Amino acid sequence: MRKVIIIGSGIGGLIAGNLLAQKGHEVTMFESHSTPGGYTAGFYRKGYYFESGTLTFEASSSVFKAMKDIGLLEKIDFTKIRVRFVSEHFDGSPDNYDDYKKMIYSGFPSDQEKLDKAFAELNKIIDLMGNMNGPMPNLYSGFAMFKTMLPYILSAPKYVKLSKQYGHMTSSEFAARFFEKDSKLFHLFSGISYPDMSPMLIGAALLTIFTDLWTVKSGMQSWADILAKNFKKLGGDLKLKSYVDRIITKDGAAVGVSCNNTVYQADYVISAGDYKKTLLQLLDNESLISQEFREKISSAAVSEGFFTVYLGLNMSNEELGRYMKAPLVFPFDYKPGYDIYDSEDGEFFSKTSVSLYSPSMVNPGLAPAGKSSLMLQTIVPYHWMNNWGSGNKELYNQLKERAMEAVIDSASRLIPGLKGCIEYKDAATPLTYERFTHNTDGASSAWSWNPRKKFYKNTFSVNVETPVKNLYIGSCWAAQIGGVPGALAAAYQCANKIK
Repeated sequence: MRKVIIIGSGIGGLIAGNLLAQKGHEVTMFESHSTPGGYTAGFYRKGYYFESGTLTFEASSSVFKAMKDIGLLEKIDFTKIRVRFVSEHFDGSPDNYDDYKKMIYSGFPSDQEKLDKAFAELNKIIDLMGNMNGPMPNLYSGFAMFKTMLPYILSAPKYVKLSKQYGHMTSSEFAARFFEKDSKLFHLFSGISYPDMSPMLIGAALLTIFTDLWTVKSGMQSWADILAKNFKKLGGDLKLKSYVDRIITKDGAAVGVSCNNTVYQADYVISAGDYKKTLLQLLDNESLISQEFREKISSAAVSEGFFTVYLGLNMSNEELGRYMKAPLVFPFDYKPGYDIYDSEDGEFFSKTSVSLYSPSMVNPGLAPAGKSSLMLQTIVPYHWMNNWGSGNKELYNQLKERAMEAVIDSASRLIPGLKGCIEYKDAATPLTYERFTHNTDGASSAWSWNPRKKFYKNTFSVNVETPVKNLYIGSCWAAQIGGVPGALAAAYQCANKIK
């Protein structure tokens, strides 16, 4: 039996904690917030439930395997999500990729030749990604891992060929090959998911939307709570409101942590949180990280943060559903001048597209009877308007209010009368997310998805080891593109390394 400390109770920390406790290890988990979950969490305000961060997840076969391994699959009400795409040119909820293409073609009949060329290339990526089904190999060990890797091995020649062609290209560069810059189709093909990610990931994102997009019917917080309860049932110790301020080392190895002026000893420490803060701020001995590596970590780009508006509506789910038609809506209505990299554009929020998600349309019990909940969300430039006022609280609130009103105005174009139905409203900025999750700049999915800004050489590798012996990264920060799949893979790899 080993003593293991886990810093953070996001999905990675919770999965790792359950797996290690199952093995009989003595596991203590520290969480700075009052509830577990990290980005995979949620909260209630005036009877309305909202997600804290993660709205949906993909890689369901991996998620379901993890829950089955822990013995919780039947206790969590996972449900598939239907998505609607809407713009001035098209409006639909495609059932599959082919239907999506038909929708785009119908919206841009005069651009058929350009679309033929763009989709011909995207089809190659989609076909490749479609062959890689089943749980991730990282969730196995030994022969079982080799067996699950076979589809990847067989697809390797095609993957290498496409990767050479598109692996280092951004989505903007891909879109510019076929469409005029700043045209509607340019924004459509470059604006799926994160800015300037690889075309290889555009294919994966589209495939996911139509075949493998899930949420938790009772809210993400219920998932975190079930995992936390099971962890404690297995003998794990979950310490909430417990911020770890130092990782204690001895002879180059992690031997414990400091929290609330108390030192806790351990054989292993798993940081299920931000990579940068783990190695640059928490270590008690800076010399364990070379200056060159410190500079690499410090300068590495992270994924963009979100601005999210939370609305409690005096509007029934039936009425809201007549306007939204699906719980998750992706409008494509970028205005002239939109630039995700312009941090000084005070009018950014009047130019960006805003996605809509209603938890209560997934589950009416997540809002008061006869009412509904709505979340409005958009990716924002890093450090918008001098990082939201540069610490000036009054200016911060003014900027937050201005952004919130612009986002609500945008959603009102899809939901007439929205403003008159608002009973509760609030918003989260990247600073809010950083305060609650400790992710640098409120990063929503660990490192940058831009292939030109990679921290890890291999986009799909899982990197739990650090320069410090017995200190592992057990969160989505162990993978370049993070997310729930990255956190799962990291959790399993950490558990496999601790015997």
